[in-house]
Amino acid sequence: MWQYTPRVAVVRGLRTPFAKSGTHYARLTALDLGKMVVTELLERSGIDPMSVQELIFGNVIPFVKAPNIAREIVLGTGLPRRIPGYTISKACTSANQAITSGADLIFRGYADVVVAGGAESLSDIPILFSKNFSDALVGASKQKSMGGKLGAFSKIRPKDLAPDAPAIAESTTGLTMGESAEKMAKENGITREAQDKFALQSHKRAAAATASGRFKDEVMTVVVPPSFDNIVETDNLIRGDSTLEGMAKLKPVFDRKFGTITAANASPLTDGAAAVLLMSEEKVKELGIKPIGYIRSYAYAATDPFDQLLQGPVFALPTALERAKIALSDIKVIEMHEAFAAQVLSNIQWMGSKKIAQEKLGRSEAIGDIDPESINLTGGSIALGHPFGATGARIVTTVCNELQRTGEQYGLLTVCAAGGMGSAMILERE
Repeated sequence: MWQYTPRVAVVRGLRTPFAKSGTHYARLTALDLGKMVVTELLERSGIDPMSVQELIFGNVIPFVKAPNIAREIVLGTGLPRRIPGYTISKACTSANQAITSGADLIFRGYADVVVAGGAESLSDIPILFSKNFSDALVGASKQKSMGGKLGAFSKIRPKDLAPDAPAIAESTTGLTMGESAEKMAKENGITREAQDKFALQSHKRAAAATASGRFKDEVMTVVVPPSFDNIVETDNLIRGDSTLEGMAKLKPVFDRKFGTITAANASPLTDGAAAVLLMSEEKVKELGIKPIGYIRSYAYAATDPFDQLLQGPVFALPTALERAKIALSDIKVIEMHEAFAAQVLSNIQWMGSKKIAQEKLGRSEAIGDIDPESINLTGGSIALGHPFGATGARIVTTVCNELQRTGEQYGLLTVCAAGGMGSAMILERE
């Protein structure tokens, strides 16, 4: 017997301009950026804030003074205080998880309207004290006399005063993400020239999309507090005047002698926020709203980080396709997160490999071929930037808007993440 399956609509999406860390948003937190984008998203959507039932946000580098930034966004944006909110940390797929968690609530009938997204400030990284100095501070706080407070620091040595910065390497492998990407480039034969060519494509397309006004419906203007004299309207990481010759002059970052990854073909440290408004299909019809897309399926997967850390999307994509009941060849709009050009080209190589399908995925045939020139038509994370917790929401918005612009039926997005994880989501036009 046929049974109606409700769909989850992406009503609209929005993001701040993305900015290189330490520039426009140097004095702002992820919470500040999150409040800005949610406030503007709700204003542009025109919906009654009272109708929102949940707010879910991704965030990777925690804002230590308010670790659950989702709930703080509710309290800081004028939303009804009865709305709960929770924060997700799933590396670079944090916003993806926020969106699919919201979609699951709607699909089960537990909510009709959910705001989901993510925010990141790489300008506001928590710097810790050493354990000895931390213990001394705690000990001093418990003393009542000045002598006692000073005595708590008697065993502190100069080396204990050095800051303890957050780890940038995988705790399991001991390699940074860049070092893991270098490993992938070497094992897959991804050349420096191929990486630079792909990165140049990202910058040229992002510059063209910005100049044409393509992003006007998905990028807000930020008037930066507290002085409000800095008005940010576009991403400041795009280098539209880049050339292959110029890129070729840059030295490798992670393997200075034999490496191929440079500042030009990797995504930069970025501040920014992005969010989407999700509704049930029944709710959008009730309100007479035309959504920009629908979530057809999604999947998450993980692989051994000691193998090739950033191949997670390859393992997630077959499941997403099976759940959507379509083939990769049916999809004409594809966005792949660009952590590194080497990672994207490696993902594409594995997706098109029958050998990889049989040995790694337990499949008889390859997932399918993807032309690197056919994806990320408005640029990707290499050019636009990559605020860890926000990128997934940016890409969902871009895919949906591209479906509307082109008239194509299906869109795909993939995101790799630390820990060997990856996600794939298939969106469709009504």
